[in-house]
Amino acid sequence: MDGLVLDTESTYLVAWQLAAKEMGYLLSESFCRSLSGLQYQDVELQLIAYCGVDLNIKLFNRLSDYFWREYVKINGIIIKPGFVQLMNFIVQQEIPYCLATNSSAINAYECLEFAGIKEVFSIIVSRDDVHYGKPAPDIFLKAAELLRVPIHKCVVLEDSHAGIEAASRAGAFSMLVPSSGFIDPLTIDLCDVIMTDLSQVLAYLE
Repeated sequence: MDGLVLDTESTYLVAWQLAAKEMGYLLSESFCRSLSGLQYQDVELQLIAYCGVDLNIKLFNRLSDYFWREYVKINGIIIKPGFVQLMNFIVQQEIPYCLATNSSAINAYECLEFAGIKEVFSIIVSRDDVHYGKPAPDIFLKAAELLRVPIHKCVVLEDSHAGIEAASRAGAFSMLVPSSGFIDPLTIDLCDVIMTDLSQVLAYLE
């Protein structure tokens, strides 16, 4: 969801930086982008490692949640280019699909509602549905189970290293659609195909 279907990562980046500033810390853009795809427990660990053990993570979470809501109420959440066309093709071809995200269910539904596409996904696998989030393979294995499609016949679209690692460990065919300019060489080694955007994914599938 984050960074692939929706441009939520830029909204999180704003909220995290504003929360940190309020608390007297400075988060670089590159650091914030390095958190892409991680489950929130790992995000918290990275924040503490970056800011120091004195970081009040509970206060940071409350502030970032406040700043995020204020931001998206005004600006909404942008759907990534090519998503609508890709979904139309998937539905027309009757291809089983679902949303598999490291976000909690309540956060996922809230983001989709802010973007105006809450009804698009009839099946959503969230961090709440599995023991371990990405980069563990659990979310994609659960998704394949619910779709009733063997995992080796599934195509996973991902924008983050954590997601690509999870797809690789699950045994799925993975497509990397980067949400930022820098791509970790390890991510390139793990993925099966690299696409520039969802429009190119559509052309590939057609």
